[in-house]
Amino acid sequence: MRLDIYRRPETGGYYSYLAVPEGKMLPEEVTNVDWETAERSIDVDDDEDQLTQFAIEYPFEQINAKGYAITSVKNLIEISHNL
Repeated sequence: MRLDIYRRPETGGYYSYLAVPEGKMLPEEVTNVDWETAERSIDVDDDEDQLTQFAIEYPFEQINAKGYAITSVKNLIEISHNL
């Protein structure tokens, strides 16, 4: 599947990421946040259970459930503790 990736700044200089199927609009529940384009049309294997570079777990399960996948707050905390 091809995905478009968006990002938004978080505290501590980190970013959270949002993945949507290529060409789809951002879902209404996230349009009130300042998302900026990070990458367009990236190829992702449909069997991937993690998008490590974006700290997104189970991207296709999330997309199937709500139309998008998003970085977990838990992952942002882990990233900040590992730096």
